[in-house]
Amino acid sequence: MSSIPQKDLTKFLPMTREEMEARGWDYVDVVFVTGDAYVDHPSFAMALLGRLMEAEGYRVAILSQPDWHSCEPWRRFGRPRLCFAVSAGNMDSMVNHYTANRKVRNDDAYSPGGRIGLRPDRATLAYCQRAREAYKGVPVIAGGVEASLRRIAHYDYWSDKVRRSILLDSKADLLVYGMGERPLLEILRRLSAGEPIKNIRDVRGTAYRLGASEKPPEDAICLPSYEEVVASKEAFARMTKMAHLETNPYNARRLVQYHDREAVVINPPAFPLTEEEMDRVYGLPFQRRPHPLYGDEPIPAFEVVKHSIQIMRGCFGGCTFCSITAHEGRIIQSRSPQSIIQEIEQLKQDPEFKGVISDIGGPTANMYRMNCSRPDVREKCRRLSCIHPTICKLLNTSHGPLIELLKRVRHVQGVKKVYVASGIRMDLAQLSPAYMNHLVCYHVGGHLKVAPEHCDPDVLRLMKKPSIEDFERFAKKFHELSRAAGKEQYLVPYFISGHPGCDLKAMIRLAEFLKRTGYRPQQVQDFMPTPFDIATCMYYTGIDPMTGEKVYVPRGERERRLQRALLQFWKPENYFLVREALRLAGRTDLIGSAPHCLIPSNPPKEALVARRRSQQAESLAEDRNEAKATGAGYRPHRKTFRRRTTKKS
Repeated sequence: MSSIPQKDLTKFLPMTREEMEARGWDYVDVVFVTGDAYVDHPSFAMALLGRLMEAEGYRVAILSQPDWHSCEPWRRFGRPRLCFAVSAGNMDSMVNHYTANRKVRNDDAYSPGGRIGLRPDRATLAYCQRAREAYKGVPVIAGGVEASLRRIAHYDYWSDKVRRSILLDSKADLLVYGMGERPLLEILRRLSAGEPIKNIRDVRGTAYRLGASEKPPEDAICLPSYEEVVASKEAFARMTKMAHLETNPYNARRLVQYHDREAVVINPPAFPLTEEEMDRVYGLPFQRRPHPLYGDEPIPAFEVVKHSIQIMRGCFGGCTFCSITAHEGRIIQSRSPQSIIQEIEQLKQDPEFKGVISDIGGPTANMYRMNCSRPDVREKCRRLSCIHPTICKLLNTSHGPLIELLKRVRHVQGVKKVYVASGIRMDLAQLSPAYMNHLVCYHVGGHLKVAPEHCDPDVLRLMKKPSIEDFERFAKKFHELSRAAGKEQYLVPYFISGHPGCDLKAMIRLAEFLKRTGYRPQQVQDFMPTPFDIATCMYYTGIDPMTGEKVYVPRGERERRLQRALLQFWKPENYFLVREALRLAGRTDLIGSAPHCLIPSNPPKEALVARRRSQQAESLAEDRNEAKATGAGYRPHRKTFRRRTTKKS
């Protein structure tokens, strides 16, 4: 990039042998293997952990998006003195590669130019295998979101089966789950002191493999075995409940899960970082840029966050479909205002910064410095959400510290605008009229993203989300405050289709809600079952693991398409799918010209054109598949093609 001198590569952690030698190193302590492009920004795990290891005196090299077809890239820096640290990247590699329909994505936001194909499926497995091949005897430590959420037996949506713990399949020596700073530094300290990796088994936030002849720790709770959860969905649901109830670091117990004669032992979670520790981590010397080797090729994920500031981590919402709480924890870890201001001062040095902070927040922007007011109770609590079904009376919900922070940030010289773009909890925001007014007057860039997710009370209960009435109250107040401030501002609500518990009737109720309120979502969030989540357990088992009740699950591709279409019922290309859904649900009263109807009786011209194009595309796809199967280059004559598609119509 033009703003970073190409020759000054020593400001970054080395990505090549030449950069390593330019630092005067003849070896490295840790090779950090990642499936993402190397961006030296605190929003990227390889930078955050790499800089922290560097600050502790370790020599760290970044092996970014290596060619996994051989182990040669793993030998780039020579034999690492301590270990390989392996991560698939900021996302699970399967989520990164495939849509909720299991279709290959067209881009990869964490790769240069958004190019696909720069990391393998199940990247953690491939990367750990190559590390083993490259240097026998070098410890391999797996971490990141992919490893974290697959640490026990888990349902894998893409293969539609229950898979073993990723620790066993990767053959890593240790697995670090959660955000990783505390456990990773402790492991490195002990390795550096000469302790064998096989002896490092008591670190919080880690999991290790137990051999067939070894006995598990006496204090460990035994989860249903891999064989049990494969054979029984009830056992899978029981395993999910047990695992989630042991996620509070202040009272979590050690877990063990057998896989045949082997076992995986999961130590209690690492303790959250203190404010001082958060300040130190985010105050490290990040260049806030992609590595210069990428030239002018943009990294899409970086473009989104390059002028943003993360003020906290963690989320106590506990939404069943979300992995944030499972990975970052439900205890909020906040930075001091001084640390945040210092980062803004650094951000101002960027020639591309024009005075606009694109986002100031975190997983949930308005949970800053919110925590339990009774630490003695927190140490015993096993609630998975502090705000569902009701907001806990012991939760400190004051927005005062956040309001004061926003005021300070807004008055930093050179800062023109500060936006909140990472989403807020509407139920919490409404507890503070001052925050609502402050947000609307100063921190909305025309549109505010919010996530009511659904309107059906049973679906919302399974999601652990507040009622739709809560959203409507928030929307009313938001628009009142916007008008009073003389601003034209809009809410952008997100809704999910295909979530466990949502049948066609529930989805039609959501379509009616959208019709009544005038919201027209331009993007559809189709539920994707990701490993470890409670909603994923519901999807696989048809059971709510926390209550044992049976849950309806929309599984087939046809019903999922119908539900997606209902979220955008007004689009002509969705007309026939919406009509089919209404007929299947016995709601033909919503077909017609009355004000409450979703679609007209007769298909509009655009709907017929869209259907014809879809049929033509399907026919071409059939021909291509047939040609591939026979090895021929057959293409139908235009008359044959026209006759075939006319017959289908």
